[in-house]
Amino acid sequence: MQHTDTCQLLKECNSGIKMAVDAIQEVLPNVKNGELRSKLTACEQAHRKLGDETHALLLENHAPDEELSLMAKGMSWIKTNLKMSVDPGDDTIANLISTGCDMGVRNLNKYLNEYQNACDRAKSLVKKVIRLEEDLSVDMRAYL
Repeated sequence: MQHTDTCQLLKECNSGIKMAVDAIQEVLPNVKNGELRSKLTACEQAHRKLGDETHALLLENHAPDEELSLMAKGMSWIKTNLKMSVDPGDDTIANLISTGCDMGVRNLNKYLNEYQNACDRAKSLVKKVIRLEEDLSVDMRAYL
């Protein structure tokens, strides 16, 4: 049971990290404020580092590293580009990112509760991602 919960928790965490990196990459070319750009770039790098840790734990547990579903990627792309075409400002970017962070925090907490038998290393890693998302959401408030 622990192995199954660990693998499932890591897969969900990995998917969330990939979504976050994709979202940041999608909006970065449109960022005008240098400080906002720096915060997003630093957070993207932090997500990548945690993604590498997640990938390593997946490998240790002999679980495949799955790609994001095309549907999830497509829906995210459509939402981002639609909102950016209507209002291409930094406030829209901050809103998109903070909304994504809030969704990530909710989902990861749900998965922590769902996969309670996961190993402590996996749970700890997920909690790091949650803190990163919470901090980024707070940082975005200055640009709303």
